[in-house]
Amino acid sequence: MIRQFELVEMVKSYDPDADEDALNRAYVFAMKAHGSQKRASGDPYFSHPLEVAGILTSYHLDSGSIITALLHDTIEDTPATIEEVENLFGHEIARLVDGVTKLTRIEFQSDQEKQAENFRKLVLAMSEDIRVLLVKLADRVHNMRTLHHIKSEEKRRRIAMETMDIYAPLAERIGIQELKAELEDTAFAELNPDGRRSVTKRLNFLREQDGDLVPGILTELTETLAKEGVPADVSGREKTAYSIWRKMQQKNVSFEQLSDIMAFRIVVKDLDDCYRALGIIHRAYRVVPGRFKDFISTPKPNGYCSIHTGILGPHRHRIEIQIRTTEMHEVAERGVAAHWQYKQGYGKTEGKEYHWLRQLLEILESTAGPEEFLEHTKLEMFQDQVFCFTPRGDLINLPQGGTPVDFAYAVHSEVGDTCVGAKINGRMMPLRTQLRNGDQVEVLTSKAQTPSPTWERFVATGKARAHIRRFIRLQEREEYEKLGKSILGKTFRDDGFEVSEKGLIGILKRFKMPSVSELVSQVGSGNLSARDLLEAVYPAAKRKTAQDGDNVIPMNSGSKGHSVPIKGLIPGMAMHFNECCHPLPGDRIVGIMVAGKGIDIHTIDCDSLLEYQETADEWLDLAWDTDTTTEAHIARIDLTVMNEPGTLGELANVIARHDGNITNLKITSRSVDFFDMQMDIEVHNVKHLTEIIAALRASTPVNTVDRGRG
Repeated sequence: MIRQFELVEMVKSYDPDADEDALNRAYVFAMKAHGSQKRASGDPYFSHPLEVAGILTSYHLDSGSIITALLHDTIEDTPATIEEVENLFGHEIARLVDGVTKLTRIEFQSDQEKQAENFRKLVLAMSEDIRVLLVKLADRVHNMRTLHHIKSEEKRRRIAMETMDIYAPLAERIGIQELKAELEDTAFAELNPDGRRSVTKRLNFLREQDGDLVPGILTELTETLAKEGVPADVSGREKTAYSIWRKMQQKNVSFEQLSDIMAFRIVVKDLDDCYRALGIIHRAYRVVPGRFKDFISTPKPNGYCSIHTGILGPHRHRIEIQIRTTEMHEVAERGVAAHWQYKQGYGKTEGKEYHWLRQLLEILESTAGPEEFLEHTKLEMFQDQVFCFTPRGDLINLPQGGTPVDFAYAVHSEVGDTCVGAKINGRMMPLRTQLRNGDQVEVLTSKAQTPSPTWERFVATGKARAHIRRFIRLQEREEYEKLGKSILGKTFRDDGFEVSEKGLIGILKRFKMPSVSELVSQVGSGNLSARDLLEAVYPAAKRKTAQDGDNVIPMNSGSKGHSVPIKGLIPGMAMHFNECCHPLPGDRIVGIMVAGKGIDIHTIDCDSLLEYQETADEWLDLAWDTDTTTEAHIARIDLTVMNEPGTLGELANVIARHDGNITNLKITSRSVDFFDMQMDIEVHNVKHLTEIIAALRASTPVNTVDRGRG
């Protein structure tokens, strides 16, 4: 355990102006507050905040961060209060300790909603001061180092999963590569011990087999650069077991096929030497195609700058080379923490100065609740980056799989909301097109455009999804409110009363609603009964049996009036399945808005859609909410069958055995030997129809059978 004077000396070694008195007082305060408390390992509890402080000193953080690390568990786990902390250490330290304290239980929540709420608090706290996140990451690193002391396997896995899902991506976002790598690898050891053992075993074998190889490569690279007058510090670092495992999974390759298990860093004095070194290496060795990336020209969102290239290096080994300056190297390894190393008393601690954190705050404002926020944030943080450009040359980074809609929202929320099309490298392309590195994207907008609910199915960023869902919620609420007003008007009139806003205001408290608008929309959505509101406003009203189902609005399916599970439609919209193509659950479908009728549903390959090519803005990209349903849908099949006795009976038996029901049959042509016919059958979905068609094809009287169109 680090002793008091040792901790102070560690801080003073890189920050001579550090507040020595405050550090001593924090050490004593935390030690007394935790007293005889023990950790799961049996060690004194005070050893934990001390180790967290030690981790932060290795990154040369300011004394305020070190004091916060010492005190971060006192408010949560001891009788100490935030007022005591403020009196002893001042407002700034109290604010930091309070920011971390709000989060301490996040590791141990089994309820997802509570975890999501705690994560929301983390984002808000670190937006005020990024040091909250630095302390929290150091706290998590030490907890992961001692994770094996927790007896409950379920609890260990939960903590490890949370580390992988939340804390490792956050460490990457602020560029602290060492913390990210350790968090991932320790979590990997808990979540997939067999996988980690397998990779580690192969690494050990490789080290034994190529024991002298790495020193030889380092020497040759150093001499090659020195001959050309570029002094450099060349080093090698082996990738972690988790990093190797993830690359094997992503690229679907074996361990032996990986060329970058060991990365060689060339650190030079300035930017010009970076590109001189690149030219020297490329002249001396053959380049591996597709392995060059210039993160100096286009830095990563966390500030990472370096040149990556793959070569057939010394002894014809395929290796990865990373070229950077000393300052770039410090930022690559220490990220945000490098600021404190280069400038003690670094003043920019507000989290909002980081673009990615502003993006998270914008998502927070657009989401309906903490769980949705956590879902969208994982989308925002997890995936690999794709770099694209605006027509003016501005760089926009998106996750892998990003589309023009994601690009539009990344430029500005209003651009995303009004996006109608996109040109990729000067060519008009569909909005669902996945962008690639280097694409130039021009977004076309229209003031009349609004977000389409169908965009949610292909966007890759949390920001885009949050804005689309927000619009859908607002649009649904407007529709529900219209329906609610109509339902209330009819219900009140049937009993001889009039709906008045004053009357509805008087019952808001009873139904725990914030406004008349919300009350009416709840009626439209079916969550409240119009009859209940009538009796609340007019207690003397005589209750009637609602014969028409006054607050149930089924969608019109065009057949039996059942409620049809389709995504992309506002509840309450009338819709009809067209007989030209007979859509079934499982088909890709599209909706056409028809004035005075509602929405016509067609399959995506329906010939009737040719009529609407000039009015594509009236199309709705829809999808079935589920491909499984017990309701009957009409499907049409075309058959050619033998003209002989018993044929129709055989067809009927085959269809009945497979739970189908013939609703219509039409013979379209006949000859001496064969009949052509169309048959309409009730089925559940596309899979059900496919099973019936397969069974008919196996039947002796059937010559051909296919799904019918028109």
